[in-house]
Amino acid sequence: MSDTPQPIIDLRSDTVTKPSAAMRDAMARAEVGDDVYGEDPTVNRLQEIGAALVGKRAALFVPSGTAGNQLCLRAQTEPGQEVIVEGQSHIVRYELGAAAALAGVQLHWVAGRRGLMTAEQVEAAIRPNDPYSIQTALICIENTHNAGGGTVYPLATIQAIRKVASAHGLPMHLDGARLFNAVVASGVSAAEYAQHFDTVTFCLSKGLGAPAGSLIATDDRLRLERLRRFRRMYGGAMRQAGILAAAGLYALAHNIQRLADDHAHARQLAARLQQIPGISIDPDTVDTNILFFDVVDAQWSAKEFVAALKPHGLLLNAVGARSCRAVTHLDVPAEAIEQAAGKIARVLDR
Repeated sequence: MSDTPQPIIDLRSDTVTKPSAAMRDAMARAEVGDDVYGEDPTVNRLQEIGAALVGKRAALFVPSGTAGNQLCLRAQTEPGQEVIVEGQSHIVRYELGAAAALAGVQLHWVAGRRGLMTAEQVEAAIRPNDPYSIQTALICIENTHNAGGGTVYPLATIQAIRKVASAHGLPMHLDGARLFNAVVASGVSAAEYAQHFDTVTFCLSKGLGAPAGSLIATDDRLRLERLRRFRRMYGGAMRQAGILAAAGLYALAHNIQRLADDHAHARQLAARLQQIPGISIDPDTVDTNILFFDVVDAQWSAKEFVAALKPHGLLLNAVGARSCRAVTHLDVPAEAIEQAAGKIARVLDR
């Protein structure tokens, strides 16, 4: 008799979530039209609700968070200018040089602490207004910060950076791919965060559980039309996109507050990992649903350790020579967290 296949516990990312039956039902029933003509009622409703959630006048539905970020860079800069961004941010590490390739801008990396820049660092990074310097055009912040470990930006820090930006006449962009994780963890509303930014993006396809899509929100109608034109230029305009927008509407209605479960599961996993010989982790660095830990057993590299866990039905990402990343999400219940810790302990004990 063949062995029963191991159930897979996938902690590689919250991008691996699958639409629930109720979300699929909403997608199947979605009323659609041609969104390029502005005639898809479900897309229009998603844009209205998304904009209201972050306290902005209007929003634009785009295929992905990367598309949203790059459109905001293109709409608020000119080729040959510079954008200030934390050095480990998604725009730097995971968007394949798109800022240079598509917008023609240079990124000025600031070394933040766990992904967080200070107002003093941002002010120091702004270029002087002289004939010899590249000109700073935009400041970008990522909240929560993926590579920082799901770090939540303190509102006071954002306010201080906004004050610097305003003093220099610079717009600000918020990469809020996991903005609602920050909202649930901090108690600060999405609108309170977003009011300090000229453009805001947030993903529907990560912890919120939709299969695809992000929103860009702004108060400036002229900027919105510029974003819409660049969306079409970049190939991101969709037609009967209401099927996807319906998933986003369901996500916003049902899956925001439950992010607290993901945060609790991440803390639960961190506490269990702290008890396992051969693992090093600081549970105090777990702000939301992302955690990093090191494999300190000399026989393992992170890549080898992740490969050894895969046959046991546990998927993680190696993110350094010794470092691994785990991300909790709606498809990983509390009992799976205990199982994951057990699998890690058994492989190390081997």
